[in-house]
Amino acid sequence: MNKETEIKLRVSRETLAALREHPLLKKRNKSGWEQRELYNQYFDTPSRDLAAAKVALRLRRDGDQFIQTLKTRGQSVAGLSERNEWDWYLSKAKLDLKKLDDSCWPAALAELDKTLLQPIFTTDFIRQRAEIAWGRGKAKVVIEAALDLGKVIAGEGEEEICELELELRQGEPEALLELACELAADLSLMPCDISKAERGYRLFDSASYSLSLPAPELTIETSLDDSVAALGWHLLGSSQRLAEQYRFNGHWRLLAEWLEQLIGLRALLGSLGQAAPRASSHALRELLDALLLEWRPRLLAGQDDDSLRKNAPALFAAELLGNRWGLFSLGLSRWLMARSWTQERNNRGNRQGAAPLGNWLPTLIAEEGAALQLRRYQQQPEDLAEQLPRIERLLVWLRLAREVLVDAPEVDRLYGELNKLIELSNQAIDPEVLAARKAQLLTIGSLKAWRQLVK
Repeated sequence: MNKETEIKLRVSRETLAALREHPLLKKRNKSGWEQRELYNQYFDTPSRDLAAAKVALRLRRDGDQFIQTLKTRGQSVAGLSERNEWDWYLSKAKLDLKKLDDSCWPAALAELDKTLLQPIFTTDFIRQRAEIAWGRGKAKVVIEAALDLGKVIAGEGEEEICELELELRQGEPEALLELACELAADLSLMPCDISKAERGYRLFDSASYSLSLPAPELTIETSLDDSVAALGWHLLGSSQRLAEQYRFNGHWRLLAEWLEQLIGLRALLGSLGQAAPRASSHALRELLDALLLEWRPRLLAGQDDDSLRKNAPALFAAELLGNRWGLFSLGLSRWLMARSWTQERNNRGNRQGAAPLGNWLPTLIAEEGAALQLRRYQQQPEDLAEQLPRIERLLVWLRLAREVLVDAPEVDRLYGELNKLIELSNQAIDPEVLAARKAQLLTIGSLKAWRQLVK
């Protein structure tokens, strides 16, 4: 068994050609580019039992060689994946079911009748690969760069494969993100947390590509630093999966949810005080602010304008042709993996970062809640929009960490009422909206959770 650690990056055909000639890869290319034609047949049962178990079974023809491969889903966050992989070299293009024994076959499929396995889709592509030497101080790092161009074909459906895969051969996983960030500085690279097998299944069923990621498991004892890492990976990974699916089917709801993850990330970065010095996230916040400045008004306007909804997929495609989204996604992945916010902070910041979430979060909510000044904005509801960043900071923690507030009553209701306040804050001002804002502020102030948390 091997452990596969890689990052997939969706690219255009123009970017694929540019990558081969990119000075960074040319300078560090130790093997030269080797081209292969790879023909791949994927297998599953008629009821898709392997897909349900997050397993992929493939038979590949590489020249005169036949390779049977079993892959498990493993761990995948924000495009960087680690999977267990078993390869068997065969003498003919036929599955060897005897290889699929208890040493590799998932326990969840122990009762499966393997004779039911049948071909379900193909992924045929041309791969150009090279070994890239990527030094990190004295540590030796070897990365395989693969440029893949071809198709996934499933029944009547097909989808183009056009991507860069960076697979770690030797060294630390951080090196993959370092190389990807360097390339993304002048090329459009979209981190893409979807395998070729998942694309094949998606052609049968567009809903098979799961958009929901497991919620972070936070407790009152989880440190703030660990909480930032868990929430950051969750929000980033969710945004990338939503971006991929919206690119695929253009459903407006997915674009709205994508924006919600970005707003959550911006609120998270803005809520950390000295635990994450502003200098540590300056470049990320600039990229994120630029994305929000452009896409937030589009989503708000599109709620009542069908023509904007219809034009949104083309605008999103143009976004992906630039390098802003890739730079932000890869930069944040690198920031989270290195825990860059913990570097060069003062002693007070270190104490805050080590603080248990059960102590830190109620303090944050109390401070932000008091600064929200409910009574003032009941008198001046027309100015409520200026408090949007503060409300969003409250919401991101209440959405993803409210189980930590074990002693506060009605926290779920508080979260819902604050969401209603956000909606009212974004609406055009008229007498009816102003009256609704006043009433909503009064409702929030009367909640038991608010009165207990904001003392």
